[in-house]
Amino acid sequence: MARYTGAVCRLCRREGQKLFLKGDRCYTDKCAADRRAYPPGQHGQGRVKVSEYGTQLREKQKAKRYYGVLESQFHKYFVEASRRPGKTGENLLSLLETRLDNVVYRLGFAMSRAEARQLVLHGHFTVNGRRVNIPSYLVKPGLVVALSEASRSLDKFKSSIEANSSRKAPEWLSYDANSLSASIVSYPRRTEIDFPVEEQMIIELYSK
Repeated sequence: MARYTGAVCRLCRREGQKLFLKGDRCYTDKCAADRRAYPPGQHGQGRVKVSEYGTQLREKQKAKRYYGVLESQFHKYFVEASRRPGKTGENLLSLLETRLDNVVYRLGFAMSRAEARQLVLHGHFTVNGRRVNIPSYLVKPGLVVALSEASRSLDKFKSSIEANSSRKAPEWLSYDANSLSASIVSYPRRTEIDFPVEEQMIIELYSK
Protein backbone atom coordinates (compact mmCIF):
# COMPACT_ATOMS: atom_id res chain seq x y z
CA MET A 1 0.00 0.00 0.00
CA ALA A 2 1.35 3.42 -0.94
CA ARG A 3 2.16 5.87 1.82
CA TYR A 4 4.17 9.04 2.33
CA THR A 5 7.74 8.29 3.46
CA GLY A 6 9.32 11.75 3.31
CA ALA A 7 10.12 14.24 6.07
CA VAL A 8 6.86 14.94 7.91
CA CYS A 9 8.06 18.23 9.38
CA ARG A 10 8.08 19.65 5.86
CA LEU A 11 4.36 18.96 5.64
CA CYS A 12 3.58 21.05 8.73
CA ARG A 13 5.75 23.89 7.42
CA ARG A 14 4.05 23.74 4.02
CA GLU A 15 0.61 24.03 5.57
CA GLY A 16 1.70 26.79 7.94
CA GLN A 17 0.53 25.07 11.13
CA LYS A 18 1.27 22.12 13.35
CA LEU A 19 -0.34 18.90 12.20
CA PHE A 20 1.19 16.92 15.10
CA LEU A 21 2.68 14.29 12.80
CA LYS A 22 5.75 13.50 14.90
CA GLY A 23 4.42 12.81 18.37
CA ASP A 24 6.45 14.17 21.29
CA ARG A 25 8.71 16.30 19.11
CA CYS A 26 5.78 18.53 18.12
CA TYR A 27 5.45 19.65 21.75
CA THR A 28 9.11 20.64 22.20
CA ASP A 29 11.25 23.55 21.06
CA LYS A 30 12.73 21.23 18.42
CA CYS A 31 9.54 21.43 16.37
CA ALA A 32 10.47 22.56 12.86
CA ALA A 33 7.13 24.35 12.41
CA ASP A 34 8.09 26.66 15.29
CA ARG A 35 11.78 27.04 14.47
CA ARG A 36 11.22 27.72 10.77
CA ALA A 37 7.73 29.10 10.46
CA TYR A 38 7.75 29.40 6.68
CA PRO A 39 7.23 26.97 3.78
CA PRO A 40 10.18 24.70 2.86
CA GLY A 41 12.18 25.21 -0.29
CA GLN A 42 14.30 27.88 -1.93
CA HIS A 43 11.47 30.40 -2.17
CA GLY A 44 9.77 29.55 1.10
CA GLN A 45 10.37 32.96 2.65
CA GLY A 46 9.20 34.89 -0.38
CA ARG A 47 5.86 36.66 -0.63
CA VAL A 48 3.33 34.55 -2.51
CA LYS A 49 -0.12 35.66 -3.60
CA VAL A 50 -2.52 32.75 -3.08
CA SER A 51 -5.49 32.37 -5.42
CA GLU A 52 -8.92 31.06 -4.42
CA TYR A 53 -8.02 27.70 -5.93
CA GLY A 54 -4.73 27.71 -4.01
CA THR A 55 -6.54 28.33 -0.73
CA GLN A 56 -8.95 25.48 -1.40
CA LEU A 57 -6.09 23.19 -2.35
CA ARG A 58 -4.21 23.96 0.85
CA GLU A 59 -7.26 23.06 2.96
CA LYS A 60 -7.54 19.72 1.16
CA GLN A 61 -3.83 18.99 1.51
CA LYS A 62 -3.97 19.92 5.18
CA ALA A 63 -6.79 17.44 5.85
CA LYS A 64 -5.08 14.67 3.88
CA ARG A 65 -1.83 15.09 5.75
CA TYR A 66 -3.46 15.47 9.15
CA TYR A 67 -5.22 12.11 8.83
CA GLY A 68 -2.43 10.43 6.87
CA VAL A 69 -4.31 9.44 3.71
CA LEU A 70 -3.34 9.80 0.07
CA GLU A 71 -5.28 11.42 -2.76
CA SER A 72 -7.21 8.43 -4.15
CA GLN A 73 -8.36 7.34 -0.70
CA PHE A 74 -9.29 10.88 0.30
CA HIS A 75 -11.38 11.25 -2.85
CA LYS A 76 -13.22 8.02 -2.01
CA TYR A 77 -14.11 9.49 1.38
CA PHE A 78 -15.46 12.58 -0.39
CA VAL A 79 -17.63 10.46 -2.69
CA GLU A 80 -18.99 8.50 0.28
CA ALA A 81 -19.59 11.72 2.25
CA SER A 82 -21.55 13.21 -0.65
CA ARG A 83 -23.86 10.18 -0.70
CA ARG A 84 -24.77 10.44 2.96
CA PRO A 85 -27.53 12.72 4.22
CA GLY A 86 -26.44 16.01 5.81
CA LYS A 87 -23.59 18.36 5.04
CA THR A 88 -20.92 16.79 2.86
CA GLY A 89 -18.06 18.59 4.60
CA GLU A 90 -19.08 17.43 8.05
CA ASN A 91 -19.69 13.91 6.73
CA LEU A 92 -16.18 13.91 5.27
CA LEU A 93 -14.55 14.82 8.58
CA SER A 94 -16.73 12.31 10.41
CA LEU A 95 -15.54 9.52 8.09
CA LEU A 96 -11.90 10.47 8.61
CA GLU A 97 -12.35 10.62 12.39
CA THR A 98 -13.86 7.14 12.53
CA ARG A 99 -10.86 5.45 10.91
CA LEU A 100 -9.50 2.85 13.30
CA ASP A 101 -6.00 4.37 13.36
CA ASN A 102 -7.47 7.76 14.31
CA VAL A 103 -9.54 6.18 17.10
CA VAL A 104 -6.41 4.50 18.48
CA TYR A 105 -4.64 7.89 18.41
CA ARG A 106 -7.57 9.69 20.04
CA LEU A 107 -7.60 7.16 22.87
CA GLY A 108 -3.95 7.88 23.65
CA PHE A 109 -2.44 4.53 22.69
CA ALA A 110 -0.13 6.27 20.19
CA MET A 111 1.64 9.63 20.08
CA SER A 112 0.84 10.20 16.40
CA ARG A 113 -1.49 8.82 13.75
CA ALA A 114 1.48 7.32 11.93
CA GLU A 115 2.36 5.35 15.05
CA ALA A 116 -1.29 4.37 15.50
CA ARG A 117 -1.36 3.11 11.92
CA GLN A 118 1.64 0.88 12.60
CA LEU A 119 0.15 -0.49 15.82
CA VAL A 120 -3.07 -1.41 14.02
CA LEU A 121 -1.13 -3.06 11.18
CA HIS A 122 0.68 -5.20 13.76
CA GLY A 123 -2.63 -6.46 15.11
CA HIS A 124 -2.60 -4.94 18.59
CA PHE A 125 -6.29 -3.94 18.56
CA THR A 126 -9.63 -5.67 18.36
CA VAL A 127 -13.07 -4.51 17.28
CA ASN A 128 -15.90 -6.32 19.07
CA GLY A 129 -13.41 -8.96 20.14
CA ARG A 130 -12.03 -9.67 16.67
CA ARG A 131 -8.51 -8.63 15.71
CA VAL A 132 -8.47 -5.96 13.00
CA ASN A 133 -5.24 -4.94 11.25
CA ILE A 134 -6.68 -2.47 8.73
CA PRO A 135 -5.93 1.17 9.69
CA SER A 136 -8.67 2.51 7.40
CA TYR A 137 -11.34 0.31 8.99
CA LEU A 138 -14.33 2.53 9.75
CA VAL A 139 -15.90 2.09 13.17
CA LYS A 140 -19.55 2.88 13.84
CA PRO A 141 -21.78 3.37 16.87
CA GLY A 142 -22.15 0.23 18.96
CA LEU A 143 -18.70 -1.19 18.22
CA VAL A 144 -16.04 -1.61 20.91
CA VAL A 145 -12.36 -0.96 20.18
CA ALA A 146 -9.93 -2.54 22.65
CA LEU A 147 -6.26 -3.25 23.16
CA SER A 148 -5.79 -7.00 22.66
CA GLU A 149 -5.10 -9.16 25.70
CA ALA A 150 -1.74 -10.27 24.31
CA SER A 151 -0.55 -6.68 23.94
CA ARG A 152 -1.47 -5.33 27.37
CA SER A 153 1.73 -6.51 29.04
CA LEU A 154 3.98 -4.78 26.51
CA ASP A 155 6.09 -1.94 27.91
CA LYS A 156 5.27 0.20 24.88
CA PHE A 157 1.60 0.38 25.82
CA LYS A 158 2.26 0.81 29.52
CA SER A 159 4.40 3.87 28.82
CA SER A 160 2.06 5.37 26.23
CA ILE A 161 -0.98 4.97 28.47
CA GLU A 162 0.86 6.60 31.35
CA ALA A 163 2.17 9.43 29.16
CA ASN A 164 -1.31 10.12 27.78
CA SER A 165 -3.25 9.68 31.01
CA SER A 166 -4.24 13.36 30.92
CA ARG A 167 -5.57 13.17 27.36
CA LYS A 168 -9.34 13.32 27.32
CA ALA A 169 -11.14 11.13 24.81
CA PRO A 170 -13.67 12.95 22.61
CA GLU A 171 -17.32 12.77 23.62
CA TRP A 172 -18.25 10.36 20.85
CA LEU A 173 -15.97 7.75 22.46
CA SER A 174 -16.68 6.19 25.85
CA TYR A 175 -13.31 5.05 27.22
CA ASP A 176 -12.90 2.53 30.03
CA ALA A 177 -9.39 2.75 31.52
CA ASN A 178 -9.80 -0.52 33.42
CA SER A 179 -10.57 -2.65 30.37
CA LEU A 180 -8.48 -0.49 28.00
CA SER A 181 -11.40 -0.34 25.62
CA ALA A 182 -13.75 2.26 24.19
CA SER A 183 -17.24 1.98 22.80
CA ILE A 184 -18.33 4.14 19.89
CA VAL A 185 -21.22 6.20 21.26
CA SER A 186 -22.10 8.09 18.09
CA TYR A 187 -20.65 9.48 14.91
CA PRO A 188 -18.56 12.58 15.72
CA ARG A 189 -20.27 15.92 15.24
CA ARG A 190 -18.38 18.88 13.82
CA THR A 191 -18.24 20.56 17.22
CA GLU A 192 -16.43 17.47 18.58
CA ILE A 193 -13.68 17.60 15.94
CA ASP A 194 -10.92 20.00 16.97
CA PHE A 195 -9.13 20.03 13.62
CA PRO A 196 -8.98 23.65 12.32
CA VAL A 197 -9.94 23.19 8.68
CA GLU A 198 -12.42 24.90 6.38
CA GLU A 199 -14.10 21.77 5.07
CA GLN A 200 -16.43 23.77 2.82
CA MET A 201 -13.41 24.84 0.76
CA ILE A 202 -12.57 21.18 0.17
CA ILE A 203 -16.10 20.55 -1.09
CA GLU A 204 -15.88 23.57 -3.39
CA LEU A 205 -12.59 22.30 -4.77
CA TYR A 206 -13.97 18.86 -5.60
CA SER A 207 -17.16 20.37 -7.00
CA LYS A 208 -15.38 22.26 -9.78
